Amino acid sequence: MEDRILGLHHITAIAGKAKSNVDFYTKVLGLRLLKKTVNFDDPGTYHFYYGDEQGSPGSILTFFPYEGAPKGRAGTGVASHIGYSVPQGSLDFWIKRFEQHKVEFENPREKFGEETLPFRDPDGLQLELVVPRATDSRKPWETAEVKANVATRGFHHVTLTLRSVQPTAAVLTDILGYKLLEQNGNHFRFITDAIEHAAIIDLVEMPEGSRGSGGAGTNHHIAFRVKNEEVLMRYREKVAARGLNITDKIDRNYFYSLYFREPGGVLFEIATDNPGFAIDEPLDKLGSSLLLPPQYEGQRARIESVLPKLS
Repeated sequence: MEDRILGLHHITAIAGKAKSNVDFYTKVLGLRLLKKTVNFDDPGTYHFYYGDEQGSPGSILTFFPYEGAPKGRAGTGVASHIGYSVPQGSLDFWIKRFEQHKVEFENPREKFGEETLPFRDPDGLQLELVVPRATDSRKPWETAEVKANVATRGFHHVTLTLRSVQPTAAVLTDILGYKLLEQNGNHFRFITDAIEHAAIIDLVEMPEGSRGSGGAGTNHHIAFRVKNEEVLMRYREKVAARGLNITDKIDRNYFYSLYFREPGGVLFEIATDNPGFAIDEPLDKLGSSLLLPPQYEGQRARIESVLPKLS
């Protein structure tokens, strides 16, 4: 079978307070807390994973919450917006819910012919709910307050804001197999036909835009999806052949990864479907306990003592 990038795998962002992050994404947005673990490089910091019931690729949003982290700034060279797919007729529900929970949002607008509701999380991360042209058949995670008829289905798109679109577009088309679907002014929509959902990358060109800076409320990187490690390593060869620096394969416990920075400055990851989130917790218990990488298990008491309390 031909090697393909299967759309988005996950997106990783930076947050401030851990508790407000968990409360917002599980209680307000109604996502499932899939995994509660720590940053591999900084075990005194949580790493949260949110998504659908089983953590399907294309639904996974992850956070490094740094208590007291300064606010970041959206701008060029970053993934600036995350779009979630929601059902037709659900935006009225979300507007009322955002009003109830004092969530910052803007009036619905049309983007590329689709109704879009922009909003921000407690740290200012820019998100959008999108009613896609075609019905999104993915099964959502359902909570007592966010039922299946209005719940998010997973990612619709991610937006990269750039000073120049062309070098990044070349990576998307020549290496990752995307095609330009539509252009609207300085907005360019790219899509892959390898997967039905989480298949869209939007590029916004701002030649005079100020550069974004990392911090709470910004995206750290975006990850593209491949089937397995064999495909992953063939993509490593493709990226390296274009003269881009790319890491060796890294074991992230729930997937295997490669990282490289595309010419516009955004950190890209390629991640595998395997092995998934049920390797260290049963499906019905995902996210219920603190999971530590094996190298940190011997330090559990110390790590638990420094991590912020969530309840």
